[in-house]
Amino acid sequence: MADSPVRREVHYSGQVQGVGFRNTVRTIADRHGVTGYVVNLPDGRVKLVAEGTPKQLTEFLANVSNLMEQYIRDTYIENLPPTGEFFRFDIVF
Repeated sequence: MADSPVRREVHYSGQVQGVGFRNTVRTIADRHGVTGYVVNLPDGRVKLVAEGTPKQLTEFLANVSNLMEQYIRDTYIENLPPTGEFFRFDIVF
């Protein structure tokens, strides 16, 4: 069903740490009503895990890419089954 929740795990590389990436992602996530988290990885990438409807996630990820494109060199997206474990979108430190 088109409105059934889905999960995306996204890894962004480039100059994605120290530029407000996580705060921007959280603001965009709140606007789109998706749940999950964003975290800096030790190797310099940023990992984003989000759940929502396919439409929500498509629009959310497009918005992240558009707003942060000057910092992103590469994006890897994995489609996974949703777990329903999230109640909001958080920054993990």
